[in-house]
Amino acid sequence: MRLILVALLAGLCAVSAVSVHSTNYAQKQKDVWRLFKYINQPSYYKDHVEISHNYHLSKNVAAYSKPEVVEQFYKYWQYGKLLPRGEIFSVFHGEHLKQAVALFKLFYYANDYETFYTTAVWARNHINEGMFMYSLSVALIHRPDTYYFSLPPIYEIYPHYFYSTEVIKKAQYYKQMYSGQQGSEYNDKIIYANYSGHYLNLHPEQSLSYYMEDVGLNSFYYYYNLYYPFWMSGEEFNLKYDNRGEAFYYMYYQILARYYLERLSHGFGEIENFDWEVPFETGYYPSLCYPNGLHFPTRPNYAHLYEYFYNYGQKYGFNKYANSYSYVKDFERRIHDVIDSGYAHTESGQTVELFSHHGVNILGNLIEGNPDSPYYHYYGAFQVFARHLLGYSQQPLTYFKLHPSALEHFETSLRDPAFYQLYKKLLSYFIRYQANHKHYYNEHDLMYQGVEVKNVEFDSLVTYFDYFYADLSNAVYVTPHEFVQDSFKVQVAQQRLNHKPFTYKIYVNSDRETDAVVKVFLGPKYDEYGRFINLTDNWMNFVQFDHFVYKLKAGDNIISRDSHEIYNYMHDRTSYYELYQKAFGVHDQSHSFQFHHDQFWYGYPQRYMLPMGSRGGMTYQFYVMVSKQLPYKTHTTVPMVGFGMQYVDSYPMGYPFDRPVYWEQVFYDIPNSYFHEVKIYHEHHGYEQHLEHEATHYMV
Repeated sequence: MRLILVALLAGLCAVSAVSVHSTNYAQKQKDVWRLFKYINQPSYYKDHVEISHNYHLSKNVAAYSKPEVVEQFYKYWQYGKLLPRGEIFSVFHGEHLKQAVALFKLFYYANDYETFYTTAVWARNHINEGMFMYSLSVALIHRPDTYYFSLPPIYEIYPHYFYSTEVIKKAQYYKQMYSGQQGSEYNDKIIYANYSGHYLNLHPEQSLSYYMEDVGLNSFYYYYNLYYPFWMSGEEFNLKYDNRGEAFYYMYYQILARYYLERLSHGFGEIENFDWEVPFETGYYPSLCYPNGLHFPTRPNYAHLYEYFYNYGQKYGFNKYANSYSYVKDFERRIHDVIDSGYAHTESGQTVELFSHHGVNILGNLIEGNPDSPYYHYYGAFQVFARHLLGYSQQPLTYFKLHPSALEHFETSLRDPAFYQLYKKLLSYFIRYQANHKHYYNEHDLMYQGVEVKNVEFDSLVTYFDYFYADLSNAVYVTPHEFVQDSFKVQVAQQRLNHKPFTYKIYVNSDRETDAVVKVFLGPKYDEYGRFINLTDNWMNFVQFDHFVYKLKAGDNIISRDSHEIYNYMHDRTSYYELYQKAFGVHDQSHSFQFHHDQFWYGYPQRYMLPMGSRGGMTYQFYVMVSKQLPYKTHTTVPMVGFGMQYVDSYPMGYPFDRPVYWEQVFYDIPNSYFHEVKIYHEHHGYEQHLEHEATHYMV
């Protein structure tokens, strides 16, 4: 089975757009969006206030298909166990997660949309805002009657997690100075934002902050984890046809490969390895502040991870996260035992073979620590404790008073260089498994008889920085009147990497008419010192660039692709405020409008299709492979997550770079594949000048 990184999300939509002709649908979408507005404050809409005052869960148990989920959640509510509003929520804390899952199930098992919406409105004003937003978002994606609704951009709903403290403070300053007509000059301001690497650079890797802190990349990662939550049972919530364990491996493999390509543009080499017993070299200063005023934890250079140093001077009692070092070491040893022995144990003592066709999927579930793991309580949640340990967050006195690190939120994980080092270690487990138990691809495996790729051509590949604008209004607090009337607005502008449009062509000769699958990969050719990298040491650094089915005719074929039509990548999302106004600002509600698929599904930003490159041109290489089409059997026509609708074919994810390469020359010799060298140029007229003139632009 083969799926593209972004097809995990973007390809879930079976059509390119959803046409909406009904007033009912339009109103429902509008109502859903209203739930996310000024998430850090109670909702002041009149209908929301009435529902939150008058709705009682205990009197509506029959309105849910599983009454036990109401009873379970009501216990949290009745006994005062719920995380209060205003406190920091993290899905990586066990108590927070249990409550978030209980709330999700309350939404998920509502009998109909009306009950779901009423429950959501009640929770909007009573439940911790972070927990509410997370559980509601997951429920919207996975409920059969709401999966087609668009979610607003997370960086506009929770801007504190995406923009620096300086930016947030500036927005709050404008709001403080705004007072109706007298302060109108402070309304509709634009704040020009920078990245943390400009303000304070603790380590050379923070010079990549424009990439690691990109709002599109971080929101992509956040949304991916809404589609495939690590706590969600594949059996109970219909994820079983998506091979989530294999997807977990492929997802992080692609994230790390793409990050490595960006590192090369700056003269950095491979992602660093680390050892739990050696001080962690890479420090991190997030430059972020939580909505309640608490700053994100920092990690110094050469941080000690031993429990004694890690917890020195802190009171932590029975808090299990204080023992993260021990948990990480135990889980790591057990994972290695599974890989080396070739089988895992279940809770009942049975063995599960990893030598099987689904071995990577089984191992992926085990390493992720999801409920589909053979034995979750034994093999554990390695990544949860590793994130806490590397994030260097303080131990809380109670779960009400949490101080999570950037690694303990999906919205901010990619910002920390430790994220890439951690998941490089994690991916090494998969590579160890494949090297031990998978045969190497040979000519027989890769050849497509009668098909030859004759040549590949690319236009000039050029990157640059340009401004991206987003709504920042949710960073401030407003009065009830301002809440309802949307009378105050503030925007943020930030320079992000982009590329000029380009096309590429593949020249293919076939001895017959046939349906083929075309895969295009982008990878490095030389390391940071200009040395050629053999494919046996380089296969894991190739990023899936394009992937599509094409009908070859007998004879010569010219396949032409435009950069805008490569559906692996997603264009910039429309601002929440702009989309809301455009869609519902008209008085004629019978008017038909469209939500394009990029408002529904979330993928890798199209802006980051290419690494930055360099002024004189950075050398990379494309690998094109044309294979026989092997259709994947889908299990529904509904484009929902969990039913395999996103798969292009039945090849393994990442094929032919899904496992170590040993017979390197085969990849060069087979006629149905082709290596093509390119140079990627960067135009230095945007970002650098932007930094030089920051003072004149009120840069923060």
